Amino acid sequence: MLDFFTIFSKGGIVLWCFQGAGVTESFTGPVNALIRSVILQERSGNNSYTHEALNLKYKLDNEFELIFVVGFQKILTLTYVDKFIDDVQLHFRDRYKNELEQKGPLKLIQNNFEFEDDFSMLLRDAEKSSKARSQGNMRTFVQSEKSQKTVKSMIETKGGEKVKEQGGKKNKNAKKEAPAAEPVKVDPAKAGQKTVENGDQGLTSEEIMQNREKLFRKRTAVPTEKPIKSPKPQKPREKQMRVWHNAGKGTTKELDYSGRNGDGSSNGDQNQEAQRDPEMQLNSMKGDLLSVDCESSEEEEEEMEEEKEERVVVNQKIKTSSKKSGGFGGMFGMLKGLVGSKSLTREDMEPVLEKMKDHLIAKNVAADISSKLCDSVAIKLEGKVMGTFTTVASTVKQALQGSLVQILQPKRRVDILRDVMDAQSQRRPFVITFCGVNGVGKSTNLAKISFWLIENGFTVLIAACDTFRAGAVEQLRTHQRRLNSLHPPEQHGGRPVVQLYEKGYGKDAAGIAMEAIAYARNQTFDVVLVDTAGRMQDNTPLMTALAKLIAINMPDLVLFVGEALVGNEAVDQLVKFNQALADHSMSEKPRLIDGIVLTKFDTIDDKVGAAISMTYITGQPIVFVGTGQTYNDLRSLNARAVVSALMKA
Repeated sequence: MLDFFTIFSKGGIVLWCFQGAGVTESFTGPVNALIRSVILQERSGNNSYTHEALNLKYKLDNEFELIFVVGFQKILTLTYVDKFIDDVQLHFRDRYKNELEQKGPLKLIQNNFEFEDDFSMLLRDAEKSSKARSQGNMRTFVQSEKSQKTVKSMIETKGGEKVKEQGGKKNKNAKKEAPAAEPVKVDPAKAGQKTVENGDQGLTSEEIMQNREKLFRKRTAVPTEKPIKSPKPQKPREKQMRVWHNAGKGTTKELDYSGRNGDGSSNGDQNQEAQRDPEMQLNSMKGDLLSVDCESSEEEEEEMEEEKEERVVVNQKIKTSSKKSGGFGGMFGMLKGLVGSKSLTREDMEPVLEKMKDHLIAKNVAADISSKLCDSVAIKLEGKVMGTFTTVASTVKQALQGSLVQILQPKRRVDILRDVMDAQSQRRPFVITFCGVNGVGKSTNLAKISFWLIENGFTVLIAACDTFRAGAVEQLRTHQRRLNSLHPPEQHGGRPVVQLYEKGYGKDAAGIAMEAIAYARNQTFDVVLVDTAGRMQDNTPLMTALAKLIAINMPDLVLFVGEALVGNEAVDQLVKFNQALADHSMSEKPRLIDGIVLTKFDTIDDKVGAAISMTYITGQPIVFVGTGQTYNDLRSLNARAVVSALMKA
């Protein structure tokens, strides 16, 4: 029934393994995939993992740094696996606890220990208990509750009421009579006294009559109408011209460029305008992008230094007290025994994890992902021995910070400059496709990436494949003229560094992208940036068109453009985008999202949780971070700075 069972350390030392009868394939591939995708990526909140046709269950032993993994076919429903893996872990710990504490996993292997008999015994017990539970005898009809009922009690009338067994048939025409009201007995001797039973709160009969007369007068009185004041005639407001100030200064700036759209006579004017713009800094983005800065990273370093200083002071005090009390066996030894040997339990961590979960949700991390992160930290720390003089809160916080950094750090490095040079050596353009929902800033960040590529000496062809939204082609044409004015063709041998390939609106986006890539290959462009239409993740026709574009053209990089403002919505967008690309793909191995462009990062302060949500769902890195409105406002992600901002109270 089981394909394999293996026990190995977190350092990669295999202690023991079992392979089922008739299983010829090695379990190395599934276990390595589990380590790469779950253990190293801090996704161990759920104790199951699926790899091709296998279903893997695993158990972490944090005290001895061991991992127990069992694998079986997905088509099988084995209800005893969870309990079985727990039994194996406890039995293995109890039997080899002394060897693991004294010598470690490496020495345990050298002793050639035997565990096959114990494993076989536990497996037989688990299978027997599972069969005993599944083979329960069904109740007979006599034992059921239905056998105790008579046929007459199960017959229903048209009114929905069952016929009574006793008393014969019920008369359909009979109406339910309301119970007659009992006459109120009044004592004439107590007629003038106060009564509470009549609901008048202890009033006499004379006061009751007076109140009724007042109420009758109020109801029959004619209401007097108040004179309505006629509104004063308002003067129509005159529309005033708005004056735009440049960054709060008194100088005005012309913003109307409509008179110069479409003709090529304004290149000189735009070049002068670009040179006058103080926000644009040419030759400032050569090489790799700068990392995004978070203000809280310095504060976090100061807190770490303060904690280290406090620990040094505590250790000095303990040393002095231990010398006075007779060496190591004094106060220091006593405190170490009380605090240093404590093993963490789920109950100890539960209050801290609840606070951490609420904190992550407040910082814009999706609620489901916050729960999974906290569960992963609990599994990672459960049974682990705490350090000396460390609290549960500090231990959990430190583990959560490490998990978040591990999630944000990409499992594969995306070096676009190196990949473009590799494509140059193959005499083909490097193709990047941008996709995302409406209004997240795809075209704007495409222009920023174009500027970065131009600064590094590459030529760019922009493919206008957004044939759905009105004004999309004109927006890209404006960016093209602007970029060419910043880097005039005269400085590049008379050839424009950026060109726009467009065929208008209403055309097939996949066909336009194919033609643009062929044109770039013939004209020796270095990079092709494909701009697609913004679409909601539930729009099936547009998602099918996007999957077709990617499947036909096979770009080198598919980037999802998402806002840093969203929380739970980011998870839904990414999951459905990937699912749509997989469902509508034409190949057996569909192309999914390769990376993320996180926009509007400058608008969220320290609520950077969307970065965690996006990378956790896809497992793909955040390649670019948009931090402003100019072409220079493009950064790479600094994982530690983002985590520091996320953990800031």
